[in-house]
This record gives sequence, C-alpha cells and structure tokens, in this order.
Amino acid sequence: MERSLIDARELDLEDRVVAINRVAKVVKGGKNYRFSALVVVGDKNGHVGVGSGKALEVPEAIRKASEDAKKHLVKVNLVGTSIPHPTVGVFGAGRVFLKPAHEGTGVIAGGPVRAVCELAGISDIRTHNLGTSNPINVVNATIEGLRGLKSVESVAKLRGKSVEEILG
Repeated sequence: MERSLIDARELDLEDRVVAINRVAKVVKGGKNYRFSALVVVGDKNGHVGVGSGKALEVPEAIRKASEDAKKHLVKVNLVGTSIPHPTVGVFGAGRVFLKPAHEGTGVIAGGPVRAVCELAGISDIRTHNLGTSNPINVVNATIEGLRGLKSVESVAKLRGKSVEEILG
C-alpha cells in the first residue's frame, strides 16, 4: 500500500512511551550502556505513528523516538469509534488480530496495542496478540494491521459499484 506523507505540524499530536530498554555493548574497558525507547504518537482522530530512538540518557532517547514517530505517521480508516472490518497485522514474529466492536465496548487490548489504538482514535475494538510479546514487533504489527484497513469508498471503487450497493 502506498505510504502518504502527513505533515505532523498541522496535527495536535499526543505521545506515549510504550517501552524503554537498557542496551549494553561490551567493550575492552567494560560495558557501555545506552537506552532505547519506543514511542507512539497520535492525534486521536485517525492519525498514528510509531518511532524508536537510542541515546545515552532516557529523556534524549524518548525525544529522538518521538521525532521518529512524527516522521512515520499513517492514516487509519475509522467507522465511527471502531474499525471497518477485522484484520490481522503481521510484523516479524508479531501477529495482532484486530476486530471491530459495538459502541460502548471500549478498548480491549494489551499494553502496546492499547497505546496504538487509543492514540489512533479508536475507542471500541477487540484485539488479540497471537505472536510474540516483544513490544516493538507488537506495535509495528498493529500499525500494519491498521494500515491495511479499507474504507467502503475504496472497496466500491475497486469493484466498480456504488457505496449503497456495497452496504446493501
């Protein structure tokens, strides 16, 4: 699917730190410690992005990850407060099943998936993590699943029908 560039400056973005990890590199004099951070940003209105950053200190790693996430924003097709159809997102060993839910259900999801869904503006969804529990792969699988969602208009155009014919 074609990736469209979204200008982060026009959006009122909120960010959430999903994971912070201490990374060690063994060198001649001992170990060098750095911190990696995974951050999700979104406007709670159909735009969400994920980024990672690494630095000597935690705040700097979070800042770098936030900047990276703003560069990788994607548009999510929403229907009301949920998603249009069930989908499975796959990234590495991470597999996330995303299923639409009726209004009032809430976000039924684990930590990394919950962060992505809430910042994308989805307030009613059921999810299931089918693969790894590695936050980086789970978040990226969720983004891939949301990126693969199709709107009614795009399906109607593909089939050469009107929106009313698709919806019945």
